[in-house]
Amino acid sequence: MLIPISRRDFFKLAGAAAIGTLIADRAAPSKAQADSLDPTLNYAGRHIPVLFDVDVCVCGGGPSGVAAAFNAAQNGVKSLIIEKSIALGGLAVLGDVIPCMETKAPDSDTPYVKIVKQKLIAHGINHDDGVTGQVWTNPETLALIYDELCSEAGVEILYNATLVDALVEGDRITTVIVQTIAGLAAVKAKIFIDSTGDAYLARAAGVPSERGYEKTGNNQPMSFRFEMGGINLKKLYKYVVGTLKEDWCKSELPHFEIAEAMHRKQRYKLEEFMARGVESGELTQEEAEYMQAYTIIGKDGTMSMNCPEIPIKFRSTDPIEYSRAVTYGRLMIRNISDYLIKHLPGFEQAYIAREAVMLGARESWRIRGKYYLVEDDYHNQSRFEDAVARTAWFIDAHGEKISEPLPKGGFYEIPYRSMVSERIENLIVTGRCISASFILQASMRIQLTCMSIGEAAGIASAYALKNKIAANDVQWARVPNRSYVSAR
Repeated sequence: MLIPISRRDFFKLAGAAAIGTLIADRAAPSKAQADSLDPTLNYAGRHIPVLFDVDVCVCGGGPSGVAAAFNAAQNGVKSLIIEKSIALGGLAVLGDVIPCMETKAPDSDTPYVKIVKQKLIAHGINHDDGVTGQVWTNPETLALIYDELCSEAGVEILYNATLVDALVEGDRITTVIVQTIAGLAAVKAKIFIDSTGDAYLARAAGVPSERGYEKTGNNQPMSFRFEMGGINLKKLYKYVVGTLKEDWCKSELPHFEIAEAMHRKQRYKLEEFMARGVESGELTQEEAEYMQAYTIIGKDGTMSMNCPEIPIKFRSTDPIEYSRAVTYGRLMIRNISDYLIKHLPGFEQAYIAREAVMLGARESWRIRGKYYLVEDDYHNQSRFEDAVARTAWFIDAHGEKISEPLPKGGFYEIPYRSMVSERIENLIVTGRCISASFILQASMRIQLTCMSIGEAAGIASAYALKNKIAANDVQWARVPNRSYVSAR
């Protein structure tokens, strides 16, 4: 029997059904949420909700943060990533820092790095150019891969959440405070991993830190990367390789890059081209000083522009200068792109397709941990019993020092002790802000090395929890399933 119903009543019923579905969904919290012991927490005179109570809380979802959370979960502990944006991948995704530079060290791929490479292939991204060792990626595909990895491992993700504060009792972090779309909230955990890239959690917890070059106080210059589409790559390749006879880039299309850097010893064929822009008044010297671009696999006719390099006067550790650098850099982007469109063969129909949503900071804060890596560790090719990774990427301190590469087959190791401090027993630090000098950090900061460091952090956190020991007391050499074994 059909019952007559008006259009208005139909939509009322439909709305009620939708609300009922939402209530049902909200009534079934995740396991991590259900395990929360306290529904609220008193912070700064107000009661705020405790969103999660997990084993391992990773602050920052960049290359090292995802690696840490994934490996913690794979080793049987509940892990959560707190990410301030709505995509995992950090600079590789949000900052358009692609491809991943090679470590230049033999057999440096840890198991997690191999998994990421396999995922790229599965998604149709041919990451290997067969020559350079760089890992060519696609930012949107990489964000999807990181979501998939977290889903497969059971990692919770809290997107659009900014780390605000850390609550410390004695020598342990008990809780972090985050700003969410609903307001302030709390997350509790047994172990915390700082993958913020700026050592923010470590600094909030009172861990000693430093920033900039010890001699000058300057940070490495930041970049404001962007993408240009509509490029005739075959025409560009023919001009750069055929006409200019540039043999610096050994790989061929679709894996191709162009570059020039006036401050480097190496003389690039495009340097004269950019210098003409300064002479004509179309470019400033700052805009012409450094230009680099890479093809993006899966985006035909598109290149990721590793420029402009923002002047060193804008420090990555000063919030006002960082903000001004965005405005300054955006104008530099416009001038560089206009010049390329007007004068570089292959760019005639090009356009700005995308701006990065975060500046590329090569260095900001670094912790002072149990072991402090220095330049001699690079040149001496140091080995450590508690090594978690190896690398041979050259010392690439923009604006300060560029070192000679290590001999072929040479490398140095990164110890677990550089990831932990004496101050906080349940904190592990990953990525570019581990305990290292300014010059050494310029070598270990590349993405693949940061992934391996994050991988070790995840494994170590699970080992510490299962064996009821402090994270900063883990003896890496005793961990049975460690991702890297020292070559000493």
